[in-house]
Amino acid sequence: MVSPNSLDSLSVPEGVYAPREDSLLLAFAVRSLARGRVLDIGTGSGIASIAAAQKPVVVSVTAVDVNPDALECAQANAEALGVDGKIVFLESDLFSALGGEKFDCICFNPPYLPTSEEEHVKGGLDAAFDGGPDGRRVTDAFIPQAKAHLNAGGIVLLVSSSLADSAGEGNGNAETLGKLEAEGFKCEILVSQKFSFEELAVISAVLV
Repeated sequence: MVSPNSLDSLSVPEGVYAPREDSLLLAFAVRSLARGRVLDIGTGSGIASIAAAQKPVVVSVTAVDVNPDALECAQANAEALGVDGKIVFLESDLFSALGGEKFDCICFNPPYLPTSEEEHVKGGLDAAFDGGPDGRRVTDAFIPQAKAHLNAGGIVLLVSSSLADSAGEGNGNAETLGKLEAEGFKCEILVSQKFSFEELAVISAVLV
């Protein structure tokens, strides 16, 4: 299992998304439910991949990101914690580099912040923040593709924010639950954390 000390030891350079509350919520979910073959989309610092690789019930981890600097960072962190032999690192936009591969668990902390053109940041880090005007651009691209890359009974662990709401009413988590259920998943909010301006959640979605 990933201990608090190992999480604290992750090295994250400028230009790579550093673990925040959303990352820690996803790592908790991964420690709880990841198994078999795991896909970590948008691996960033590698926190979820490392959490998965340290579980005996996880056979292998594929960590993907669109940011080459993130992949280099994640691999260095995995090497430092002695789990790099269990992880394959690939540059990929969602599932683009994965062909027809299937997994038992897919975890993803997507960019979910509503982002205007003026709010973009420079470099590869922008991909970690830019959720499009309503925060749903990447999440809504991911959801209909996910089940094609899951084995029977597979699970998605997806970070969601109340802010990522196409109607702009703060119901983003409910919207994400509804869209996953429409794709044939049985869903629940596994863990959540409330802030003054949003509620972050990790949704557990099992393919049924």
